[in-house]
Amino acid sequence: MPNHFDIAIIGSGPGGEGAAMQLAKGGRRVVVVERYDRVGGGCTHWGTIPSKALRGAILNLTETLNSPWIKLHGGEIKVSVAELCRSAQSVIESQVALRHKFYVRNDVEVIHGTARFVDGHTLEVGDRQRVHADHVVIATGSRPYRPADIDFNHPRVFDSDTILSLVTRPQTMTIFGAGVVGCEYASMFRNLDVKINLVNNRGELLDFLDDEISGALSYHMRERGVLIRHNESFDRLACDDRGVVLHLQSGKQIRSDVLLWAAGRTGNSDDMGLDVVGLRPDSRGYLKVNRHFQTDVSHIYAVGDVIGFPSLASAAYTQGRAAARHILGLDDELLADEIPSGIYTSPEISSIGKTERQLTEEKIPYEVGNAHFKSIARAQILGQTSGLLKILFHRESLAILGVHCFGWNASEIIHIGQAIMAQPGRGNSLKYFLNTTFNYPTMAEAYRVAALNGYNRVAAE
Repeated sequence: MPNHFDIAIIGSGPGGEGAAMQLAKGGRRVVVVERYDRVGGGCTHWGTIPSKALRGAILNLTETLNSPWIKLHGGEIKVSVAELCRSAQSVIESQVALRHKFYVRNDVEVIHGTARFVDGHTLEVGDRQRVHADHVVIATGSRPYRPADIDFNHPRVFDSDTILSLVTRPQTMTIFGAGVVGCEYASMFRNLDVKINLVNNRGELLDFLDDEISGALSYHMRERGVLIRHNESFDRLACDDRGVVLHLQSGKQIRSDVLLWAAGRTGNSDDMGLDVVGLRPDSRGYLKVNRHFQTDVSHIYAVGDVIGFPSLASAAYTQGRAAARHILGLDDELLADEIPSGIYTSPEISSIGKTERQLTEEKIPYEVGNAHFKSIARAQILGQTSGLLKILFHRESLAILGVHCFGWNASEIIHIGQAIMAQPGRGNSLKYFLNTTFNYPTMAEAYRVAALNGYNRVAAE
């Protein structure tokens, strides 16, 4: 006889955790099924946390190596790539311990094993255990897309889940795929003086960004020595003991020590018995949901990367909570209209709201306010003068329509703009930045500078 729970959640990443905590606090009996032997999901063990911890270690190392004090005293620091990758492990361990405490503290049972649907309300976990639930939340995440004709077992071929197993620093690296993951790793390894070939199957980098921000990233990468090849398509890959040769449909051949495949993701929806309940993922394994995150089977929900865009850990957590609130019969006030993006290149990129391209297409009268970091005192003090903060606002109402930031700490800076954009009615206004006193010197002061820059254009007419 299977154990009965109010809700069964498959996956303990951000989406599963968000749902579990909300449901537990709502008085429901919850079980989380996690196929890995520790909680946290791909976000904690292979994705967001390890990659950002590696990025932090690389930035700390390069900052130390470039310190005038180190150079003055002739100091020499040697750190291997393997040591940098291992530095992420302590962060992972801390995150796992923290997440485990959340489940214990909220009386959420965690079962380890692979879950498969036996029927619409019953899951088989492993070979022996079954759980029954009134509702099911699928939060199984995603994994790197692996074409069948690429040998990912070759020691010189990696994806974003395996790149942290790199032992020695390569001299050259080819990254196929110039999306968020590809651009982030291109920045990281270029900071380690690896020669990077970044191959993009589109005409520009991260074309969902504001054009000026995308252009700034492209310029900065090229200035740092990254070779970017746009509008290229994969043909085949040849591997030998000396490295890899990427053959492109244009006829180009790119030889490098290693290849990082960063072209797309696949939803973890296979081998779950979804056909038993009548659910059919799309060609990339993603599940379709409605605004309440219900699948076509109303008592089965799906959240996080397994439903595709925007595939952000922050969004997954909010989606999990929103699905839980719907199960609990509460409103969906958690569903914010705007979700900030955070891209951890060097420098960082973060955006929220509309781009200039979108506003132009929608024929919305807008104006632009810019603050270049080279003129911000705090940026000068920190030696982080690359980048800008850009505010897009309505010419008549002065409502903030979009904020885009390229530069140091952009993913933190963006939340000031997010908070103002979320204010109801006239609370969302450029005047907030015009009339507010910011600490000096701070990076936040860039909002006042950008607001004045934009408002002067409107007021002069």
